[in-house]
Amino acid sequence: MSKSALILRHLAFEDLGSFGPVLEEEGYRLNHAEAGIDALPVSLGPDLVVVLGGPIGVNDTQAYPCVKTERDWLAPRLAARRPTLGICLGAQLMAAALGAKVAPMPRKEIGFTALTLTEAGINSPLRHLRDVPVLHWHGEAFDIPDGADSLAGTAACATQAFAMGPTVLGLQFHPEAGELPAFERWLIGHSVELAQAGIDPASLRRDAIAHGPALRHAGQSMLRAWLQDLPA
Repeated sequence: MSKSALILRHLAFEDLGSFGPVLEEEGYRLNHAEAGIDALPVSLGPDLVVVLGGPIGVNDTQAYPCVKTERDWLAPRLAARRPTLGICLGAQLMAAALGAKVAPMPRKEIGFTALTLTEAGINSPLRHLRDVPVLHWHGEAFDIPDGADSLAGTAACATQAFAMGPTVLGLQFHPEAGELPAFERWLIGHSVELAQAGIDPASLRRDAIAHGPALRHAGQSMLRAWLQDLPA
């Protein structure tokens, strides 16, 4: 019997990436919802929820009312510890729904950098990412929610991942993305942001060539381990 997974997407090209095949292999039926457009189901209903990234901020509730809608929708699900995975903006929404602060960083973190895992991180599915440069693309960061374990950090951002037991996982970075040719859509779609930050897309493209294949393998291994650790 298949399990249901709701995929909440904020931007067309920031999709499941390498995570899609793993979810299907693990028996999940994927249902997609576009943020701000599609009605969300009952929060506790899906067997799994994956909240993806995007260029808007958790605190942009006046400009983008869907942000508050998503945060409020996530709160009862997280309180019930229903399986939920958040990536970048998705993790920030989860942190905010759990009462943690999300705020701008002094400088954006964009590029490929390996994580420094905490002891909890080494003993989590993130162990598969050890020493693998992962994709970072964010200008805000979350505090670790009360009761959650901090799993990883970088020099630019000490709070890269948190978990609440085996069912709730928030990732500030992008383990699902960073491999060409799909990554080219990120470089084109975020061209203005890159120019404003003074980042050369050619440099990111070279790093994607160097690190993308290893990140795909490590990211898929991480996700598979997390899914297999979920309570039956």
